[in-house]
Amino acid sequence: MVPKAKSEQFLADPDTQASWFERVREAHKTETTEDYVELIADLIEVQQEARLSDLATRLGVSYPTASKVVARLQEEGYIETQPYRAIFLTSSGKKLAKKCKERHQIVLEFLIRLGVDEATAEFDAEGIEHHISEQTLEIMKQFKVPNKS
Repeated sequence: MVPKAKSEQFLADPDTQASWFERVREAHKTETTEDYVELIADLIEVQQEARLSDLATRLGVSYPTASKVVARLQEEGYIETQPYRAIFLTSSGKKLAKKCKERHQIVLEFLIRLGVDEATAEFDAEGIEHHISEQTLEIMKQFKVPNKS
């Protein structure tokens, strides 16, 4: 039996690798904000209102968790709330929601063009959309599946 050749492992220089991990950590920080703002926009569009209980249920989190995030979003200027009333997006919240929806749609359509079934593509797009560069997003937007001859 001939032993397998040891493959060469690529290891980026420390500064480059650190910048990659820093970017991932930054994406994780904004992921919750983007998920909430995007869902609030969807609820307003479909139900004409977004309520805290709807957010907690649809995001699969407890009411107190959703309440804390909503308070933070209000402090950051993405939403406006009033006690016992619906949640509304500010202009910056609407802008962020639009950007998130566009990014989600580009990733979703790309995955479907690759042949991923719609349910799986929807699930995967939800995770990918928060961790993708503008360059990759632009390439995904332009990508066309070659004709099979």
